[in-house]
Amino acid sequence: MERWQNKIAVVTGSSAGIGAATCKALAEHGMIVVGLARRLEKMDTQTRSLISEEYQKNFHTYKCDVGVEESVKEAFAWIAKKFGGVDVLINNAGISPFATLVGSENSQTLQNIINTNVMGVVWCTREAFRNMKERNFDGHIIIVNSVVGHSVPRIPGFSLNLYAPSKHAVTAMTEVLRQEFQTQETKIKITSVSPGAVRTEIAGDMEFPADVPALESADVADAIVYCLQTPPHVQIHEMTMRPMGEKY
Repeated sequence: MERWQNKIAVVTGSSAGIGAATCKALAEHGMIVVGLARRLEKMDTQTRSLISEEYQKNFHTYKCDVGVEESVKEAFAWIAKKFGGVDVLINNAGISPFATLVGSENSQTLQNIINTNVMGVVWCTREAFRNMKERNFDGHIIIVNSVVGHSVPRIPGFSLNLYAPSKHAVTAMTEVLRQEFQTQETKIKITSVSPGAVRTEIAGDMEFPADVPALESADVADAIVYCLQTPPHVQIHEMTMRPMGEKY
């Protein structure tokens, strides 16, 4: 991670789970980390407390709802003004609320999934890319995807609603972005990291079964660090990781 010492990493969805673990990993590897999330207080308390005390000075926060375009623009303008730019973007924010596609009261819930999981990635990537290109900096953009973005498992009693389609969109978007970055004649990297089950609070109040094999948030954060450590001529386009024993 020598190349990234004191460089600016922006991590969305930083108030819990994979986002919080990634903030810890990057800050403790010497990066200046800006956490973005709707729950500012949770970032300032719980996420910060995960980071070793000597590296907490590397962690900064800003309230942002990635599902709202103006909120994204405001956040990245603040980052550019305060830190000069974005060197690494981790598109982690995502939601998977309980819903079905055929439910009669789910319209806003389903729209929120698209706004956060798809458009949030579009808007954050656009702002980060523009900043990197203006500064002629070969940065790295990583999207936390999912194995359900490649195939849709049948889980008895549970619908993957628009979550799985939104992650399929992210899979296609990763390739479109790779092509666009090349067309723009940059060497900015784009990577999709697709974990299987991860013990996080993404499903809201639904308790994660203790007997189901699952990754920990730190496992995904470690994968992100691995992708960042690749030499300039190596681009990991897609990384898939599953817990041992996963059935789906």
